[in-house]
Order: sequence, then structure tokens, then C-alpha cells
Amino acid sequence: MHADPRRLTQAMTFLRVAVATLLFIHGTFRAATGGVAGFGEFLAGSHVPAGLAVAWIITVVEIAGTIALALGYLVRPLTLWFAAELTAGIVMVHAPAGWFVVGGGRNGMEFSVALIALLLAQAWAARGWGIRDST
Repeated sequence: MHADPRRLTQAMTFLRVAVATLLFIHGTFRAATGGVAGFGEFLAGSHVPAGLAVAWIITVVEIAGTIALALGYLVRPLTLWFAAELTAGIVMVHAPAGWFVVGGGRNGMEFSVALIALLLAQAWAARGWGIRDST
């Protein structure tokens, strides 16, 4: 079985834009609703140095970085950044709540794990570390 390279590229582009959109909405919602301060307090309370500054960095990267990602720029570094960010979220928030987001539990890690899988597939498929390196 041989995949059509053009269709494979289109599929990877679709997945890259989809995951970028989900993360963009997350960061934009946090910024638009005044949630950065609360996120910073949570991080500081979790012993993250300069919690508010880290919260702003994460939020800005979630907004600006996802636009770049959707357009196919800096794919490998951005997907690895977001995978690391989501992994930290699993460790700090979601793993203690269990696996399920809803149904068998609440606020679990299953959605984050799915996003990480999508992000790592994008990182693997990216052509390099350059500015324009999408598949």
C-alpha cells in the first residue's frame, strides 16, 4: 500500500491547522477573559518561578505560535514546545484527575494525550528546524 504523497501532505496540513486552532482558542480565551493572572497564580502556587511571567509567555506563544504553526512556520520547534507544555499540564493538573475528560471522570488527561500525539506526528513529519518546514 502506497500513499499518494500529495494526499498525505494535505492530511498533515489539515491536522496541523486543526491542532493549531484548538491551541489558539485555548490561549485566546485565557487572554480575553482575564485568565492569565489566575494561571500565573496557579503556576506560582505550584512553585514555578515567575509564575505570572511564565503564564504570559505561554499565552503569547499559544496565540502567536499557533498562527505560525497553522501557516507552516517553525513547525518542529513549535510542536515540541506545545507537546512539552501539554505534558506539564498533564503532570500538574490532568494526571491526578485520571484518564477521562468526561464520563468516567472529569478533567483527565485523554485530550492532552491525543493533542501530544498529533503534535509529535507533526514534529516527526516536519522537514527540519527552519522557518518554513511544514510537510
